[in-house]
Amino acid sequence: MSKYRIGIVGATGYTGSELVRILLYHPSVEIAAITSESYQGKLFSEVHPQFQDIFEPKLISIYDLPEDLDLVFLALPHGVSMDFIADHKDAKYKIVDLSGDFRLSGKDVYEKWYQKEHKFESGFEQAVFGLPELFREKIKPAKLIANPGCFPTSATLALAPLLKNGLIDPEHIIVDSKTGVTGAGIKPRENTHFPVVNDNFIAYGLKTHRHTIEIQETLSAFSGGHCTILFTPHLLPVDRGILSTCYSKPKEKVDEEQLNKLYRDFYKDEFFVRVSNDIPHLKKVRGTNHCDVHVSYDDRTNTIITIGVIDNLVKGAAGQAIQNMNLLLGLEEKSGLQSVPIQP
Repeated sequence: MSKYRIGIVGATGYTGSELVRILLYHPSVEIAAITSESYQGKLFSEVHPQFQDIFEPKLISIYDLPEDLDLVFLALPHGVSMDFIADHKDAKYKIVDLSGDFRLSGKDVYEKWYQKEHKFESGFEQAVFGLPELFREKIKPAKLIANPGCFPTSATLALAPLLKNGLIDPEHIIVDSKTGVTGAGIKPRENTHFPVVNDNFIAYGLKTHRHTIEIQETLSAFSGGHCTILFTPHLLPVDRGILSTCYSKPKEKVDEEQLNKLYRDFYKDEFFVRVSNDIPHLKKVRGTNHCDVHVSYDDRTNTIITIGVIDNLVKGAAGQAIQNMNLLLGLEEKSGLQSVPIQP
């Protein structure tokens, strides 16, 4: 049986290398083209040495991308993906965009939160937000998928059952998230420099982080009503992983047994979401497409505490993109993604 031909545009960052790592052993696809403008002509393994003797094609220019592909992953920066999509809007292949260029509801919202001009407004009409556990049936027939952000994936899956069932006050939700430094991308920056990150703990993006509106809009769309999110991210001195702790107020009396049943029923058919009795941590999902979720209730403060934990490079990026690819191509949704967490 012939395999689907896949292209990866912008393959030299962490997300690009993670896409390759997972796709290499996917039974139904082949990586037919892989691009980089900065490293055009070099072997992929020269940029990511872990692929030596395993995967060593030459990196090509985006302008040499073949047209006979079935699907293209865009691992491009925000503001760059929209140009590619505008230029290739009539291409036959499907696109999974891992940037934030089409995750939000429209041009005005994007420009407010990203502080960039959006140059392809009609793309918002085509794009489907690619969180399979919540929007699976909308994803399957789509041509353009806006792959979710890493923080929004962990927080949204932790809060969705509560909002969908109308159990909490939607206007007062707090999301407190911690992430590894790979979330900032492969290019070195002052705030991700080893002496800054090591043996340190940093809050950033206070009140203005662009994932705030993504979480808010996604949960509002899914639950059918408006919600308001207060989101604060923090940088951990680890390489990968996200842990989001969410605080919400119940509208009526609840107990932990009721909440645990709600979550287990809600996610009972979702292979990649595991409802955990124990408090989850980063190494329980490391290297996998799983999201571990925990729910608890504090009767002293009348607060529901939910925790969502993911690997930011897999379920928060490349793995979820491949999960979306499987849906778009009519493949088994778990295909290529059934790895066991790496621990320790």
